[in-house]
Amino acid sequence: MADQEENIVEETQPTENTEIIPNEEQPAPNDETTGVEASPGDQTQNDAEEPTVDDQTIEETQGTEENVAETVEDQPAVTEQPEVSEQPAADTEQAETDDVPKEDQPSAEVKGDDPVEEKAEDAAEEQREDVKIDGEEESNPVEENGSDLKKDQSTETKTTEEAPHQDQETTTAEEMKTEAKEGVSFDATATVKFVLMPSGQVVTLACTLGQTVLQLKEHFSSELKMPVSTIILMFDGKVLPDDTILANLGVGPNGTVQLEMQSADPVSTPIKPYRPRQEYHMPDVITVKVESEDGKGYTDVVVEIERSTKKKPFLGGYRHKSTGIEYLNASAQTMPKVRPPNVLERYCRDTQTVHQINKPQQTANDMATQMTKIGVYVSNMEDKLMVPGKYTSADEFHAMRWSKIVIIQKYYRRWLARRYVHKLREEKRARVEWERAEELRKKKEKEDRIKKEFERRMNPNSKEDFDLLFHALEKWRQEEIDRISNTLTGAERKAALCMLLDQETQLLAAIDRHKLEADKSNKTKRIQDFLAKTASPKKWKSKDGKYLEMDTPYTIRAKELQDIYNSINMKYLTQDERLDVLLTLKHTVKEHDCKLTQEIIELIDREADLLMRGVKEDNLDGLRKRISTLFLQYIKTPTFNPEASKLLKVPQDPSTLRKNIYFCPSCNNYLPSTEFPLSSNSTNVGKCRRCNKIDNDARVRQDFSHYRYMLKSLRRAEETYNDGSEIAFLLQETDLRYLVENIWNGQSVLSAWEDLYDLVMIRWNKHEEWSPWNCILLTKDEASAHDKLSALEEGYGQVFIHKIKQKQTLARNYFSRLPGMAEIIRQRAGQRDMGSRGPSVAGTAVSRMPQKV
Repeated sequence: MADQEENIVEETQPTENTEIIPNEEQPAPNDETTGVEASPGDQTQNDAEEPTVDDQTIEETQGTEENVAETVEDQPAVTEQPEVSEQPAADTEQAETDDVPKEDQPSAEVKGDDPVEEKAEDAAEEQREDVKIDGEEESNPVEENGSDLKKDQSTETKTTEEAPHQDQETTTAEEMKTEAKEGVSFDATATVKFVLMPSGQVVTLACTLGQTVLQLKEHFSSELKMPVSTIILMFDGKVLPDDTILANLGVGPNGTVQLEMQSADPVSTPIKPYRPRQEYHMPDVITVKVESEDGKGYTDVVVEIERSTKKKPFLGGYRHKSTGIEYLNASAQTMPKVRPPNVLERYCRDTQTVHQINKPQQTANDMATQMTKIGVYVSNMEDKLMVPGKYTSADEFHAMRWSKIVIIQKYYRRWLARRYVHKLREEKRARVEWERAEELRKKKEKEDRIKKEFERRMNPNSKEDFDLLFHALEKWRQEEIDRISNTLTGAERKAALCMLLDQETQLLAAIDRHKLEADKSNKTKRIQDFLAKTASPKKWKSKDGKYLEMDTPYTIRAKELQDIYNSINMKYLTQDERLDVLLTLKHTVKEHDCKLTQEIIELIDREADLLMRGVKEDNLDGLRKRISTLFLQYIKTPTFNPEASKLLKVPQDPSTLRKNIYFCPSCNNYLPSTEFPLSSNSTNVGKCRRCNKIDNDARVRQDFSHYRYMLKSLRRAEETYNDGSEIAFLLQETDLRYLVENIWNGQSVLSAWEDLYDLVMIRWNKHEEWSPWNCILLTKDEASAHDKLSALEEGYGQVFIHKIKQKQTLARNYFSRLPGMAEIIRQRAGQRDMGSRGPSVAGTAVSRMPQKV
């Protein structure tokens, strides 16, 4: 420890006021080898409590006397002054360690007979001989203010002699002398155990030997929230006065003493249980008041505290050579304040012009040769005979170089041209290949569509399939009627029409048979879909994008009922397996006692009895269908299957049936509003969907599948714009059919393509929402090219644009008469179209001419 402190003295030898601490060589602030306490609080305290000249002199005297006492611990106390100079090493060592924190100081007990410490002191003396302080440094103003504590032996002796002459600190000096004589340091710590009476609670504190009883009372007064006058401290049964210090109780450094604490008034103010203070935890967010830029007020700034787990890096710092105080560098996350630009104009006469001089220079190049001579033989087998060629002048050389440059340019330009031609050839090949692939794709799509339509006609399953079938039948009937009317007359015509009617009747009967089969398969599919929906677990999407599933008691119950229903409908089961299924079904329905369950149990017992009697399975089909139908009714009852209540069309609450219920004049039924189709020109509810379908199959037989597909494509395209388009979602299949057939003549306005599957309805001006007066009918390829236009005038001429405007005006005039569309037109157009209330052309108001009165 002595060696480490000596090194500190050598490093802090004052040449100037401050010294830079290198980042690489300086250890962490809390390292024991620095000899300086790195705590910010301690540094602040040292700065605040700067000792005066008298205080500093007393501290130096105290350090001197303490080292004398430590050196002669085993000998009687010596108070003579000359002995101070006999211990120069200890004196200097104590003076050098005055700024070292107490916990880092060496022990106060030093044995003089230790050979290791004697060697260390000798080495320290040798080092101090090289680090002597001049007389001028003794008269440094910093030292006169008491900031320099590291002086040599003569300076310390002089300070010790001058200390008793200080008038303001005479008592303190005498106490320091008494302390040095007794060999006890008041700054040493001891463990004090306080026994709180009468509870017997023991409180242990680490106190310095110089603390008085009054200071201890004040400490416990703030901790126990009671006045100082009511606290009594006792030692060995005696009450301690307030001016008694712990050193007077006979306790030494690092020793232990026990005191008793009582209350002077145990009835009114008893001693409360001691509760240590909880450690302060900084919150995660704090509010700081920051002065505004104009300096007129303060602004509350919310600061988020970041708790870093890693140790703060050591960034170096400075050490005051006189006082030994260290100032460490720190870093913050706050951006530095930007300095305002200097508005003052500055002029400088200096320039950055460099004068360059081109000066040719030729250096010598030494070469060596070797010739045959006496004693040296050089072979001439590889020698060559060089004949000088024709002399070339400078003009000839430049002309030759120019001709070579022209040749190189020709070949380079040829290479560029070949590369360009090759690029064009590759682009053409890619274009031809793409066109061929597109043609094959379109051809394949058309074949697939025709094949799919043929499959739909042969095996119809949905309503759209039957609509397509009826439309084909009606088209065939009209063609036959036209052919008969054009070729036959009279009785032959009537006979041909009768034969045509018989063929139509047969085809209608075949369609009805297909419809019965489709209804049967669709019914089974609907039942399975219903059971699967009731038994499906709850599903939602988590934050990481994965779907989570959860089974509830209701879904588990629905899953059990689904398994039982599938089991009772299975075929080719043995007698034992069938009896097991019936037994499971019987135990399931027995849980609820009602008329439905009693009927199911009765049918189950009947089938089991017939199976035991050996009845054939073909004779049990009707009975099994009854059991399956009743059990399906059992599954659809919300009382037995709560999950079914969410999928039933008929609500469980009868009061809800009074809302949104309309009357169908065709079938005389009251149905919900969802069963009635509404078009944009509807003024009343009209017939329900089923009645409209029956009427369409019997008379009109129209197929709206093409327009339904086109309307879906239109709505899907409008959703991608995400600009609040509404009109496209108000149109129905009939409205779109009128727009395509009557306004745009059912063909592309550019290429006159008539296949509805290849036509799409898109926006004419893509910056405005779609409407019947802002649309155009094109093929898919033409629509893709139309969307790439930034301005309509770039791709179309004025004649074509005028033709499109005329068609859009016809569409506006037709759809503006519809109730719902007229309101939207009024809202969209506003003052631009409807404000004038006068004539308009292509949606633009025409101003009226002034009239003479």
